Amino acid sequence: MLYQRFIPEGWNESENKYSVQDLKSALDKNTTLQGKIEKIDNKFNAYINLGNNIKGIIPSSELGNIMKNNPYVQFKVSSINDDVCYLSRKAVKNESLKWAINDLSEGDVVDGIVRNIKPYGAFVEIGGGTSGLLYINDISVSRMKTPEEKIKIGQKIKVKIKDIDKENNKFYLSYKEMLGSWKENIKDLTEGSILKGIVRETAKNKDGIFIELKPNLVGMCEYKDNLKYGQEVQVKIKKIIPDKKKIKLTIVCC
Repeated sequence: MLYQRFIPEGWNESENKYSVQDLKSALDKNTTLQGKIEKIDNKFNAYINLGNNIKGIIPSSELGNIMKNNPYVQFKVSSINDDVCYLSRKAVKNESLKWAINDLSEGDVVDGIVRNIKPYGAFVEIGGGTSGLLYINDISVSRMKTPEEKIKIGQKIKVKIKDIDKENNKFYLSYKEMLGSWKENIKDLTEGSILKGIVRETAKNKDGIFIELKPNLVGMCEYKDNLKYGQEVQVKIKKIIPDKKKIKLTIVCC
């Protein structure tokens, strides 16, 4: 996809200043704008800094859920009365959802911002308030106990559209493809070389230990007692098996 019609709120961290004419033009053309929340009152109306002494208000009914880590919101202009401009964030969300359902396809790569993290994965906004689910297994080929080991709330990332459930308006994403393919990650590694790795999982049957060599590349070494998850070790590459996408390692120092 060459053009991403909607970008995540706050992808461009700029405090835009608008004139009355700018806002009237946005109203006429149904343009999506972005602003920064100055405050939210006790009725959950949001006040937006529009600049030029123009007060922007998003009524609570037009606001939706606000992420604590992101003060930026996108909106449409609903009406202009003297020095007060009423805005709608809900209108952007509705339009962005239609865009995502109708225009995005499996395999498309889009810009996203991590909005929330759960034990099973993360929710990533892909534009205009529309988010998709990034399961923990789609973050990296490396094992991890929590998504926070690889991504953080507020982080800007590129994600691949893995699946679209049009019936339920749900999007499923993948991040690990953005970290390079097996072939790309292996190209600067050679048999016999020594490098650092991170212990990611010790096999229960003691067949071996998975070692992360790069964010999206793992190898396996022989089992060794007393190694802990997350521990840094030095390993030697014994064998690279391209047709099976496997790397055999031996521990040099731990």
